[in-house]
Amino acid sequence: MKKLKSKRKKNTAFDYVNMFLILLFSIIILYPFWNQIVVSFTAADASSSLGISLWPKKWSLDAYKYIFSYGNVGLAYWNTIVRTILGTLITVAVTVLAAYPLSRKDLPFKGLFMALFVIAMFVSGGMIPTYLLIKNIGLINTRWALILPGVLNIMYVIITRNFFTNISPEIEESATMDGASPFQVLMKIVLPLSKPIVVTVALWTAVGLWNEWFAAQIYVQDKSLQVLQTLVRSMIMDVDSTNLQAQVSGVGIQSSELLLANVRAATVMVSIGPIILVYPFAQKYFIQGLQLGAVKG
Repeated sequence: MKKLKSKRKKNTAFDYVNMFLILLFSIIILYPFWNQIVVSFTAADASSSLGISLWPKKWSLDAYKYIFSYGNVGLAYWNTIVRTILGTLITVAVTVLAAYPLSRKDLPFKGLFMALFVIAMFVSGGMIPTYLLIKNIGLINTRWALILPGVLNIMYVIITRNFFTNISPEIEESATMDGASPFQVLMKIVLPLSKPIVVTVALWTAVGLWNEWFAAQIYVQDKSLQVLQTLVRSMIMDVDSTNLQAQVSGVGIQSSELLLANVRAATVMVSIGPIILVYPFAQKYFIQGLQLGAVKG
């Protein structure tokens, strides 16, 4: 009995240490994010001497007023949302349709196809050939130039293919014996069992499309197609990026009363707010999909 009690005490102490370390680690991760929220709502005169603070000393919405008066933020938001939704749907569809045949043992020349996919993952044509290709097929200054070039991600295909191989082949064989076609097996059996990897790929794709700005910078000059990240980059580039205490100058109301630190913090909140809300709903699928998709080679 004494041994059992001492063992329970040791386990309890170990649990407390673990909880303390996890809490400390969470605070270390969350504080920089919270600090950006505080700085974004702090007036410039208080922000210059803010230091470490958990609450704004002097509330101000000037940074957000500056951002929303800089350009057509609403249109940039809409373009980013449309790009993210369309790009995610197409990428998930292409990934699934490429990964499922590669997961089947009866695919002819399966090894050759896998070799080609792996080579394509490490070797690309480069920026200039890619730009010329997009220009020659008429995608410059179109919304599709921001979506189609990245719809086939080889890493996503391989991870999804590995997940599909973990599904019991007997389930597919029984459906085939009942007269189901390969496409019906994929849609009615494989996909319902593959929600974790589908959500994982969708989350990766959505975050990547939401944060990506370089393609919009080089493929699109039409201001009506400008995405949020490009607008945010232009906003930051208009001020001295080497000095956080520099005053903001340029377009926008009350710009002379702002610091670069205020604008940067506010742009972080404006740009990541919507996409960060997706994580709580996808987390339970994300971990499972990533683990199962990375087990088999």
